[in-house]
Amino acid sequence: MSRVLVGAGGRVGEQVQVERGPVGPVQFWRGESRYEVGELLDHWVETSPWWQRGPAAGGGGGASADLVATRQVWRVEAVRAGRSRMSFAGVFDLSWEPAENCWLLVRVHD
Repeated sequence: MSRVLVGAGGRVGEQVQVERGPVGPVQFWRGESRYEVGELLDHWVETSPWWQRGPAAGGGGGASADLVATRQVWRVEAVRAGRSRMSFAGVFDLSWEPAENCWLLVRVHD
């Protein structure tokens, strides 16, 4: 089971700070908590949903811009700093949003 996080203004995702290594995130901060990435499970690129595109959604770039508007998503196994990976690891989806120049935690897997 997984939970999709909803942030301010109904936007999917909660803004987080991420330290990125050569192949993806190595740690991230959610509030005051720091999480260390133990394993990169997957990585993919996706386009924004059709209902979030266009001038009404702030896209304003026209049809061709909508077709190439992408974000990168990493699925990582991470543990809160200072805890044992064997008993407290979780799976998180972190998304780099180039249009907003920020990282979002978009999904937490139970």
